[in-house]
Amino acid sequence: MRRFIISLAVPYLYSSYFANGLAFMTMSTSSKHTLYDLPVSNNGARCRLILYKKKIPSEDVAIVSPATLGGLKSDEYLALNPQGKMPLLTSQDGINLPESDTICRYLMSTYADKGPSFLPDDPTSNLIARIHDMYITTIQGCLYKPSPPFGIYGTRQDALKELQKQLQVIEDLVSGERDGYYLCGADCSLADVTLFPTMVFIKEMLPKFEPYANDLPPKLSKWFDDVKANDADFMKVHDEVNGGIQNWDSNGRWDSIWLAGVRDEEPPTLFDKIIAGEIPAAIVKDEPDLLAFKDINPAAPAHVLVIPKNRNGLSSLSKSSPEHIEILGKLLVAAGQISKDESLGFGDGSRIVINDGKDGGQEVSHIHVHVLGGRQMYWPPG
Repeated sequence: MRRFIISLAVPYLYSSYFANGLAFMTMSTSSKHTLYDLPVSNNGARCRLILYKKKIPSEDVAIVSPATLGGLKSDEYLALNPQGKMPLLTSQDGINLPESDTICRYLMSTYADKGPSFLPDDPTSNLIARIHDMYITTIQGCLYKPSPPFGIYGTRQDALKELQKQLQVIEDLVSGERDGYYLCGADCSLADVTLFPTMVFIKEMLPKFEPYANDLPPKLSKWFDDVKANDADFMKVHDEVNGGIQNWDSNGRWDSIWLAGVRDEEPPTLFDKIIAGEIPAAIVKDEPDLLAFKDINPAAPAHVLVIPKNRNGLSSLSKSSPEHIEILGKLLVAAGQISKDESLGFGDGSRIVINDGKDGGQEVSHIHVHVLGGRQMYWPPG
């Protein structure tokens, strides 16, 4: 039976009934605002931290699951937030606010008389929050989504490298002599509530990915541990987000994710030695992601091999997955460029071949594209 789970972050009233074999829940609340969110949502968690730190009661803001409206992709939810994402804040006045930063600033303004302002004099707070939103949350899916793209990145490796780079950018903004255990002084700021829930993701998920499971930058790591130990609201959010992550883990979410549960465990080949320069080759194209060189046993007057420098599990075409879309495209583009190079012996056209597996005639367990030309090709091939 399909179940809709309601967030228990604050009290709510609901009634359940069954229709067409499915369980539904309808919410009855007199709250001024409703925050549609789930505990595992790191972006929603910053809004929850604002609520917790300002001690805003459920009569003002109720926290409920999007399942109460049928889920993120239901017509009812999409009518309120066309993006179909969490979190979403609605009000009895008809205001519908998606996007966590917008919601936070609305709550900070609406409840300015309660709790901390989250806006210190230090502009670093807003800068950290901005860097987080522009350069971290846009690619954070590399930590838990099954396949790319992750923001502008077509490979998980590139997204993970960028994630670590942006953490270092924020690390460099943090003072080594902080007054208290928050990022920008003695008081909790927007930077703290923005970055902390995502750091729960990073602390729990990044170690699953080799060789990217490096230690976190020291100042950020110490801040994370300090604020969790000294601020009960941050500890509460940590447990909410981490509990969701542990549920994902117990359900095997990372078992089939590249570089986490799935890695390239096949032995290296002679191509690795060519890439490393240990075996000489007649190089015709050398780019950051690929290498092209003349075949030592040419099957045509012009015969060039194009290979990825990082095999990345792509020992054969049959091993390809969405993780390989970007490199496969680059290999074919390079092959097309090479096929037009008359100095290599190519004429009017070429044959582009990828042998796959034993029956396909593949001899090296590292995907490679054959570019053959300089003579008339015939069909069917041998």
